[in-house]
Amino acid sequence: MEIERQQTTDNILQTYMKKFLFSLLAFAVAGSTYAKADASGYPITPVPFTAVKVAPQSFWGQRLQASRDVTIPLAFSKCESEHRYDNFLQAAEHVKDPSKTFEVTMGFPFDDTDPYKTLEGASYLMQTHPNALINGEPIDQYCDRVIGIIASAQESDGYLYTARTMNPEKPHSWSGGKRWVAVEDGSHELYNLGHLCEAAVAHYNATGKRNLLDIAIRFADCVCREIGSRPGQAQVVPGHQIAEMGLAKLYIATGNRKYLDQAKYFLDQRGTVNPVWQNLGGGGYRDADGYVHRTNPYSQSHKPVTEQDEAVGHAVRAGYMYAGMADVAALTGDESYIHAIDRIAENIVSKKYYLTGGVGACGDGERFGDNYELPNLTAYCETCAAIAQVYLFYRLFLLHGESKYYDVLERTLYNGVISGISIDGGRFFYPNPLESNGGYERQPWFGCACCPSNAARFIPSLPQYIYAVKDKSLYINLFASNETTVKVDGKEVRLKQETNYPWDGDIAITIQKASKPFALKIRIPGWVKGQVVPSDLYRFADSKKLGYTITVNGQQTSFSSTKSTDNGLQDNGYFVIERKWKKGDRVELHFDMEPRLVCANKQVEADRDKVAVERGPLVYCAEWPDNSGDVLEAVIENEPSFTLGKKEIAQTEIVTLSADGLTLIPYYAWAHRGKGHMAVWINNIPKGK
Repeated sequence: MEIERQQTTDNILQTYMKKFLFSLLAFAVAGSTYAKADASGYPITPVPFTAVKVAPQSFWGQRLQASRDVTIPLAFSKCESEHRYDNFLQAAEHVKDPSKTFEVTMGFPFDDTDPYKTLEGASYLMQTHPNALINGEPIDQYCDRVIGIIASAQESDGYLYTARTMNPEKPHSWSGGKRWVAVEDGSHELYNLGHLCEAAVAHYNATGKRNLLDIAIRFADCVCREIGSRPGQAQVVPGHQIAEMGLAKLYIATGNRKYLDQAKYFLDQRGTVNPVWQNLGGGGYRDADGYVHRTNPYSQSHKPVTEQDEAVGHAVRAGYMYAGMADVAALTGDESYIHAIDRIAENIVSKKYYLTGGVGACGDGERFGDNYELPNLTAYCETCAAIAQVYLFYRLFLLHGESKYYDVLERTLYNGVISGISIDGGRFFYPNPLESNGGYERQPWFGCACCPSNAARFIPSLPQYIYAVKDKSLYINLFASNETTVKVDGKEVRLKQETNYPWDGDIAITIQKASKPFALKIRIPGWVKGQVVPSDLYRFADSKKLGYTITVNGQQTSFSSTKSTDNGLQDNGYFVIERKWKKGDRVELHFDMEPRLVCANKQVEADRDKVAVERGPLVYCAEWPDNSGDVLEAVIENEPSFTLGKKEIAQTEIVTLSADGLTLIPYYAWAHRGKGHMAVWINNIPKGK
């Protein structure tokens, strides 16, 4: 297996280097500092979300509509009412007249990112719904107005950080006395840069306008001048990662290599300690210029990133860093990065991953716990951390092409992510526990608004995760009603997917246009194959065996080659159908979808003598409105006989499960009907006892 893994890695690296050298050649031929990069560098090519039109009445169509009609307008309105725009306007007053200063009253030094993240989501929305309105104003016009406010606060050298600019002598208390001095402590200057870059590239791709992109470029140029290994530069790294992801995107958008180099510098510099630095204790050091450096697990700086093998510290920061490592690996071909994120991902899925796809066991520090430390009542599972896991495992799929990464992504998406966003798009969870004693209630917003604004930017991008392309193959990774037009082997392919997934396992795929032979690679979900997650952290606790069927034009399919595994699958968990397709060809999938009992590894103390229930990709929970007894005391037998039902929650119909006098609903739908008890893990007794 190790030899096979090394061969796979070598093939990946050869692909990286070919793409990377091609990109360098393209930049040289273009002769421009801002020649657009050729590709992301990944062996598998993402399909842009703009190429996928999700059916409006479908499961995800409803979520996209809620984002368009509720979440993004709400996020923009909160930027107004919570004074996010005022911060930029006050900073702008100081930029115009340095004698003018303002008392810094903002809650957090990363409040600037709320407009950035919402602009990113709005940019995705502009590409799919260009006529959308934001508070009665055309979306493009509204965004340009917000971008103008942001631009006014940028200092002449490109620095953009309202927490300091509005009053340089008395900045936000987390900001330190000068630029970058507290960036590893709490200033979030580079975190702000990362979200600005992400928003700027999205807006540029959506509109072709450079107004936000040029702001990001100027700020990034300022960072590249002032932070690095050269004499006179601050040798610091982001305290809260995402700059690495943002700079990689900026490199792809502009072709300017220095942004990729800066992202790699931020990663390579982590975990380094100069022996002459003053030891502040607790993993903190101060250098001769006053810059604070953190070298502890909380900030993933306890050792060089290429030596890390365990997910530790703040779960959102960690997820963003690991995703940034994947981007840099894809663009540079750094083999040590690939090995490191593979080790870390395995640690997450085998020891630190909740059944609901959440991560981050501990509320103190919003961090990963120890191996197998997965409490339910106190589980933190921040919504942002779940989104970060989608980013990470998506990139791992693009690196390796294995379906197991999408098994993780799908679980996180249907449970850990959308549990944090109400069905109507207007109320939110910050933590997402797996048990409640009545203390949790969805909120219309938060003072620390990272989760709602993250939802505003993530949900509109959902269609990009459905498909992917490599050479003569089209991957179908998620199942959702949609139509898409993509290029496979240089030729246009158009297809339509129809399904009621996740409520049932029937999917129909109709070819609407194709001119050359190509392969459909259809993911067979792990839950169909009898695997909860790709590790021994969880297993199915019942005796059920699920199956699946795939037909083409009504005829049972056979494999396209003899290279099938013992369980009948081939090619990294994908069922491959390769043929000369013609208009009207129809592929029909059926996945058996039965309620299943799940138990946890014995080392997970919180889940001993308990079981959970899931059906398809959805984890279920017992909640107080549906049950007469206390759900925290409920008991479920082995091999229960489940009955399917239907219920309306938040004006949408869901499938319920009932057994042993207990009614369960999908976990993502809990807490829509007020506060009360809820449990994912149910007490278990053997049948007949």
